Amino acid sequence: MKPLVRTASLNGYVELSRSVGIDPQPLLRQVGLDAAALAVPDRWIAGSAAVQLLELSAAAARRPDFGLLLAEYRRLSTLGPIGLVVREEPDVRSALGLLLRHEHMYNELLHIRLSEAHGLATLKVTLDLGEELAHRQATELAVAALHRVVRGFLGERWQSLTTCFTHPAPAADSGTHRRLFGPGVEFDREFDGFVFYASELDSANALADPQLRAYARQYFEAIAVPRDSTAEDRVRELIEVLLPTGRCSVEQVAHSLGVDRRTVHRRLAEAGQTFSSLLNATRRQLAEQLVANPRRSLTEISGLLGFASPSAFSRWFAQQFGCSARDWRSARASGRASEQASGRAAVPSSPLPLSRNGK
Repeated sequence: MKPLVRTASLNGYVELSRSVGIDPQPLLRQVGLDAAALAVPDRWIAGSAAVQLLELSAAAARRPDFGLLLAEYRRLSTLGPIGLVVREEPDVRSALGLLLRHEHMYNELLHIRLSEAHGLATLKVTLDLGEELAHRQATELAVAALHRVVRGFLGERWQSLTTCFTHPAPAADSGTHRRLFGPGVEFDREFDGFVFYASELDSANALADPQLRAYARQYFEAIAVPRDSTAEDRVRELIEVLLPTGRCSVEQVAHSLGVDRRTVHRRLAEAGQTFSSLLNATRRQLAEQLVANPRRSLTEISGLLGFASPSAFSRWFAQQFGCSARDWRSARASGRASEQASGRAAVPSSPLPLSRNGK
């Protein structure tokens, strides 16, 4: 399947488009996206659609710096859960190492490489598009976004020694490049990325909390997705994201993966699955978690699981679990209460003192 990116990679796109005088809706439709989809940051979309959108927008706005301007909307939160961990890393080297190892969790197009030699560190960025596409805007967005991450650790006045791009210089003024990267911007070079002092990799992160880092790492390890995730894994993740939108269909999943529905059916069949079975299994798993939480109303849960009405959810739940959701919740609560009561009974309220040998 084609590489995917999180919709968060387009954070600020609608606002930027309007600020430079273009209507984002027709351009989004042209590449098969919509503004509502961009509002869900953890949704995955075809990377090729995002790349084409940036090129079309730059041309429509007559702004060859469109990708750079979009990078200014980037925050660590754009990276998703990994951004929480990166923020607590003790130094720049550790933060970048985390981003490099887990780049597939926020952008499957992006490949970052760090090298050190002669006192200099070089961060190189490449985009694996899977097809021939113009990608100047996406490349500049990626380099500028990574540059902002490093600057976030080293301070707002920090600049790279040299920032390089393989494409030619813009025909118009390159003022935005100089504003973001400083005077050392070079075009028609052999790589995309930037160079800075290697010693800066070991600069301490003043914002990091060592105790909070342990919790952040523990949380991240629990949700980290292996790089070699299967088609079944990717479809399941998309189902979880799309269910609350009410638009969870094989067509929508296929569109997000950048393939047709037959490809989705074929890949799932190879794993002994169908889309319907995976949808139902995912719903069952989520239903158990959600219904067990007494703070969530059954009407709310119905919507989170993508049902058109609470009555449709009620019928489905009864078919799956053999009782109503309300009865299931009550039985679950009673079971927990019984466990707690038996646990208290097993511990004497006034234990007798034990001898040294425990007798």
